[in-house]
Amino acid sequence: MSNIIYIGYYFKVKPLQPAVEILIAELGYAGFESFVETEEGVTAYIQKEEWRADILEDIQILNSEEFTITFTFEEIQQTNWNAEWEKNFNPIVVDDICAVRAPFHESFNTQYDIVIEPKMSFGTGHHETTHMMIQHILKNDFKDKSILDMGCGTGVLAILAEQKGAKPIDAVDYDNWCYLNSIENVERNQCKHITVIEGDASVLGKNKYDIIIANINRNILMQDMETYISCLNKKGMLFLSGFYNNDIPMIKAECEKHLLKFEEKLEKNNWVSLKFLN
Repeated sequence: MSNIIYIGYYFKVKPLQPAVEILIAELGYAGFESFVETEEGVTAYIQKEEWRADILEDIQILNSEEFTITFTFEEIQQTNWNAEWEKNFNPIVVDDICAVRAPFHESFNTQYDIVIEPKMSFGTGHHETTHMMIQHILKNDFKDKSILDMGCGTGVLAILAEQKGAKPIDAVDYDNWCYLNSIENVERNQCKHITVIEGDASVLGKNKYDIIIANINRNILMQDMETYISCLNKKGMLFLSGFYNNDIPMIKAECEKHLLKFEEKLEKNNWVSLKFLN
């Protein structure tokens, strides 16, 4: 990987929150692979071969009147990503029940303890959407349930699902970094019932699951909703996140069109997560 060249973008953001979280999410959709939050905003990296001159054209927050965002960018050789995130990655504890930490952090006295090394993958637990998905998993019965973690990122949600007694579990992500990182983290947490799969919704085929977790973004959720629902067992649960409050009517309408029943909404900094029942 040492020969890969990256473009680094250095964003200054005022006020920082929730703008930084929104900016990171939109940059992730655009193809940026790694993010380091700074005192002034965020630094984001994308492979040069994935970069294009209009890469920021669809980043809506850059045109928002609520925030002031400026940036510079430069071409860089690959840095030591582990060193970068080690400097900036802090452990989190969700509802005093589940800890998500790195190997170099001391363990917490929590019921569930997840050790991940995110490298350039998404889903460390810090983002609101992952945090809310963890809350959903903690609150619901996963014992002996078959699970699909769609857009698994680091694999953190699949790992927690296994710790709560779920099996078998498929963790799917189209991004090769996420695929490889999830495999590493599954092994690191000594999980025995998780199969990590590289691909998108097309790899699901006729698989059936008791619970489907999809933390992606609105457009992909809408595009693949019919596939998810076709893979959901009767009386199954569907958890969705990766979108904002104003996206809820669209998401609910699509789910209700397929006769799913809206059950619960979680909200954190304008991000939302919804639970539906089949």
